[in-house]
Amino acid sequence: MKKKDKGKSRTPVFERPVDQHFYTLDQQFGQGNKLIYVLSIGLFFFGVMGLVWMIPFPQFEFLQKHNMQTFLNWGSFYIAILIYLYLRLAPTLSYAMLFTIGILSFFIVQLEYLERAGGPAVWLVSLIFVLLGAVGSYLLARRDHPTLSMQSFWRLLTLGPIWLWSKVFLLLKIKY
Repeated sequence: MKKKDKGKSRTPVFERPVDQHFYTLDQQFGQGNKLIYVLSIGLFFFGVMGLVWMIPFPQFEFLQKHNMQTFLNWGSFYIAILIYLYLRLAPTLSYAMLFTIGILSFFIVQLEYLERAGGPAVWLVSLIFVLLGAVGSYLLARRDHPTLSMQSFWRLLTLGPIWLWSKVFLLLKIKY
């Protein structure tokens, strides 16, 4: 992360927008327990992905004919948009997120199989994860930053996954 020093200004100016976002997240949430952030942001991300995945998708005859309907759902579009946005911020981190999303997709499919076998509905499990992740993130963020704004909290939830990956990359000394 390269900083441009701009005179006597207290807030550094960064070359890339992702560095500015991560700097802001570090200032606001960097003092908290990273393991709880990983767990709560991970639960939230998985839950949102599961909820989007379970939105009914139109059935297309030509896809069913070639047995490809199961691979196309709203989750596919959500993943594509998310990876595109993360790719614009930090390409290397977006690849790590793609790997993470692949693992989470596997578990969502396993939840679908479990639901078909009489288990709980995927949307219900996903909703519980969203609520647990959001509440956990919010409580931890409020503890770290008592004057938490909704914009800061939203930044944590949306950029949190690649922010946490950036910590892993820094630990492993991998440039992103």
